Amino acid sequence: MAVNREAFEKLTEKLSKRGITLVAVSKTKPASDVEQLYALGQRDFGENYVQELLDKHEGLPADIRWHFIGHLQSNKVKFIAPFVYLIHGVDSFKLLQEINRQGSKHGRVIRCLLQVHIATEETKFGLSAQELHEIMSSPDLGTLVHVEICGLMGMASFTNTPDQVRKEFASLKKLYDLYTDHPSPHVHFSVLSMGMSSDVDLAIEEGTTMVRIGSLLFGQRQP
Repeated sequence: MAVNREAFEKLTEKLSKRGITLVAVSKTKPASDVEQLYALGQRDFGENYVQELLDKHEGLPADIRWHFIGHLQSNKVKFIAPFVYLIHGVDSFKLLQEINRQGSKHGRVIRCLLQVHIATEETKFGLSAQELHEIMSSPDLGTLVHVEICGLMGMASFTNTPDQVRKEFASLKKLYDLYTDHPSPHVHFSVLSMGMSSDVDLAIEEGTTMVRIGSLLFGQRQP
């Protein structure tokens, strides 16, 4: 299936005016779909599964910026550490430590976002506001020299109530603003990753700097 070129062009025009980065979520989609968007100028792509990310990284252009946006297990970090551009879903200090360890092995600083749980569904991963505070105030944060914490990521509730989604995005933006001037040399907030195909407009209104869009560009995935 061809990608939705019209939707892509409209979305990129809207986002570029606001300085918002588009991550095209290509999970479960064939490499040929990625190539179509790549030919239109898209360079940021997001994957949820480590093996799929490895396969696509191996066979697609080297200048693609690969974002890992799924739940990342510590024992899988080593596979993506050599090349991943940004890890969106860091939800524990233990995972940060493992990313740092793998970054050290490969002589690079790995950029990360801390995932905050803002939705009502318990099935979604993420830190509570208190857990986020504990990480950001930890004296051990300064030891992670191969990690750069670039901001926060969150997923809103899957609901038909826009006011609830807006409230959840606003709560994440408030936390983002709280830590923007963090004194650690390994914390440089510039990315607030929130907003997907179903709620992208609300995310834009609430101050997102990065959106993760799949079905608008690639069509619905098979269940």
